[in-house]
Amino acid sequence: MSQKTWGGRFSGDTDSRVEAFTESISFDRRLYKHDIIASQAHARMLAEVGLLTEGEAEQIVAALNAIGEQIERGEFAYSIKLEDIHTHIERALIERLGDVGRKLHTGRSRNDQVITDVRLWVRDSIDELTARLAALQSSLLDAAERHRDVVLPGYTHMQRAQPVLAAHYFLAYAEKYQRDRERLADCRKRTNVLSLGAAALAGTSLPIDRESVREKLGFDSIAANSLDVSSDRDFLLEFVFDLSLIAVHLSGWAEEWIIWATTEFNFVELPDAFCTGSSIMPHKKNPDVLELIRGKSARVIGDLQQLLVLVKGLPLAYNRDLQEDKTALFDAFDTVSASLELAAALIRETKLRREVIAARLEIGHLDATTLMEFLIGQSVPMRSAHEAVGKLVRLCEERRCRLAELPAEVYEEVRPGLSQGVYKVLGVANALNAFRSAGSTAPAEVEKQIARWRKVLA
Repeated sequence: MSQKTWGGRFSGDTDSRVEAFTESISFDRRLYKHDIIASQAHARMLAEVGLLTEGEAEQIVAALNAIGEQIERGEFAYSIKLEDIHTHIERALIERLGDVGRKLHTGRSRNDQVITDVRLWVRDSIDELTARLAALQSSLLDAAERHRDVVLPGYTHMQRAQPVLAAHYFLAYAEKYQRDRERLADCRKRTNVLSLGAAALAGTSLPIDRESVREKLGFDSIAANSLDVSSDRDFLLEFVFDLSLIAVHLSGWAEEWIIWATTEFNFVELPDAFCTGSSIMPHKKNPDVLELIRGKSARVIGDLQQLLVLVKGLPLAYNRDLQEDKTALFDAFDTVSASLELAAALIRETKLRREVIAARLEIGHLDATTLMEFLIGQSVPMRSAHEAVGKLVRLCEERRCRLAELPAEVYEEVRPGLSQGVYKVLGVANALNAFRSAGSTAPAEVEKQIARWRKVLA
């Protein structure tokens, strides 16, 4: 018999250049575990409906286990002549069991076989990434607790805006990664749908039991339309979109810390183990890991673009173009997974330079908005209060002083009696303690956030 699963129709050998061009074993071999699991469930179902005997099914299951062990030991031989991991495993099965092995593919096509394996792989990958995101959130929560007494300048437009607790800052990223986890959980629902049993595109006339396979593989439901199954990559695109957004969140954080590690900011002390030096400048300590986390986000976004373009014009049902989905899928997952692991470790081991931050904290009028809100509390209309504080800030810039250093008569000119209470809200510490809204950087609110995250991540 031909080595090809489709060889009976052809009278000649495949051109070696075509074999090299069309192979996917170089990248889809990582699906071997999922192919074996799905094939074992399929074999047991075939026995249940009488298309295999119980003995044949158990022979197939045992042989597939042996093949999986051989692959894990690195003793399995791969060849581009066998195209993909699915054909490799089936061929190895036939070599071991002969005609019994040839019966495994009964009632299925490589079309529904491949997409089932990919769904199983994506499902496992979602679970793995969810765990990595939780580990990163735990690192952020630990950092929040370690630095709960540190006050940072908050920025908008990269200009100093208002004071925030460092704990509030770290927990802001925990919120972002929580939404990433929720998106993955939602994607998992659409991933966890059984494709197997749709066969090539129209189903099969054989008496298969898809519900039995669904239960064995832990899928939530069965794909309802066989024509849709082999062309459906929606869940895969959704997964890589979720990966892209995780990468974007990581990139924004990395950019921030790259800036914070500069001499000009000097907010963080990065561990040597996560930095490199210069081949010509002996004094350099470069934040290469952060830069690559930022840079690799472009790669993940590119993977998403590749997939969107790949499927944008494909007619129903299966087309060989879809073989190209796996390189982008695997690359996006590998990149984000490694970035998450390094980010969690880096956050655990990085220290904020407390003294440096504190020494410059009163620069930039971080209490100006609090002063405006104090005026509002004194029945000054918001826009009038905004204009008045703007003029006071300009006066401070002319005098090169802080708002808290302006004399009482200046505040009396703004509003008679203002000087009696205004100094209680001026200065970063007073401004910070003035916050009170839910979810704000008020110390009491941040403590609530820390307690909530301890429960969430327990």
